[in-house]
Amino acid sequence: MKLKIVVCVLLAAAGQAKAQDQTKLGAEFAGEAGRFKASCLSFSLSSLPGCGELLFLDHPLHVAVGSIAPQNGFGAGMAFVAHYTPNDDWRLSWNADAVASNNGSWRAGIYMTAVITTPRKETTTKGRPDPNHKPRPSSLERPEFHVYAQTISLNKIDYFGLGPSTTLAGRSFFGMRETIPGANVWWPIFEPLHISLYGEFNGRFVDLRPSTGQPSPSIEQLYTNATAPGLSSQPGFAQLGEGVRLRPAIPKTNLRLNYLLGFQEFFAPSNSQFSFQRFNADLRHEFVLYKGTRTFYSVPGNGPDECTAAESDTSTMTQAEVAREKKQRQGHPCPPVSRSREGSLGFRFLLSQSFTQQQHVVPFYFQPTLGGSDINGNPALPSYQDYRFRAPKTMLLRESFDHSIYGPLGFAFMADQGKVSSAQGDLGSSPWIHSFAAGLTLRAGGFPQVYLLFAWGGNEGTHTIASVNTSLLGGSMRPSLY
Repeated sequence: MKLKIVVCVLLAAAGQAKAQDQTKLGAEFAGEAGRFKASCLSFSLSSLPGCGELLFLDHPLHVAVGSIAPQNGFGAGMAFVAHYTPNDDWRLSWNADAVASNNGSWRAGIYMTAVITTPRKETTTKGRPDPNHKPRPSSLERPEFHVYAQTISLNKIDYFGLGPSTTLAGRSFFGMRETIPGANVWWPIFEPLHISLYGEFNGRFVDLRPSTGQPSPSIEQLYTNATAPGLSSQPGFAQLGEGVRLRPAIPKTNLRLNYLLGFQEFFAPSNSQFSFQRFNADLRHEFVLYKGTRTFYSVPGNGPDECTAAESDTSTMTQAEVAREKKQRQGHPCPPVSRSREGSLGFRFLLSQSFTQQQHVVPFYFQPTLGGSDINGNPALPSYQDYRFRAPKTMLLRESFDHSIYGPLGFAFMADQGKVSSAQGDLGSSPWIHSFAAGLTLRAGGFPQVYLLFAWGGNEGTHTIASVNTSLLGGSMRPSLY
């Protein structure tokens, strides 16, 4: 049944892609072949940067790389990107990728993004156009629709038990495969404050397995269904989600806000004991140090494998400016590496709190974690081991500093304070856990994409983290694994 669902979604997307203009897709393949011949077959030092950009960023085909999940290595494979613009009201893109790592873990998925691009109402002004006018980025957020089907198989995930009182002696390992077919939508409702509503529907199908040959025992050797809820069986879930996003712009300040509040419902029809609800709050505050500092937002219409630059607002542009920008975007679809100074100070508050009825439990594989990086690759309390603290309730405070050094090279520092609590506990009574991290970043599109961090400050030693963003340069994020 799980395979049939994924196949149906893939066939539907493939059928739509086939229906688009095949001549245009063929021309894109021919254009990429020409660029490859010009940039990668000359064997000169000057052509190396262009060849690297082509191999990892070009379309329709490019090399896909990125971290799959902590402890599961660095994934490499291939990605396919296609676009279709049927009219002035819609812009569609298809992404498909498959990557595998050296420990046998892998991820494969197909992703369709549709954006409503109905032109804004044109305004007329008296007098001649300003010859010094420069196109400005569009501040208008567009309705976005995402449909996807993804399967990931991970051979090595740590489990230390639940709650804040676990020890290193309780470490175990397990393997997991999760298939997620689903869809979501972002719908702007109030442009002055950049408020958008969010809705999603996902199917979640998880299969756990032993993980042998690791430094610690496999999970079933140390834990039972009582100490690791959901260990003995994993029912299929229907998961709904609703939320709101606010990105208000505060005039005459360098403060940028990005707030996301959401509520999720997990339904297990075959075993209602595992049904639960969860509230999430992610409040990000960024104080930019320079006027030209760019903020990392997903670009409307982009999937996880593409980095097309955001379009400018054409309502105040001349026809010559529109034509010139389209020509530039065709030759250089991705944001250029900035050599200007960029930097910011940040503060983030992250809360995840699950709710259950009596006799119900949250499966341990759907509980968020703090320590190292979580299963989605997000660092939190990085001086600790990956997945170190797992619980239905988590809270994280982060103060951060990010600054460019030269070209794509940058520096980052972060200080984390977090706490976790079991279903019976209270976050208020849980102890705070501290961690610090500093290191180098590789920036692209104005935002760090590769991290090399050294973390310290906890009571369990130090930790070095090397990670690569799983979505390319501002594309839509892949579905969360929990």
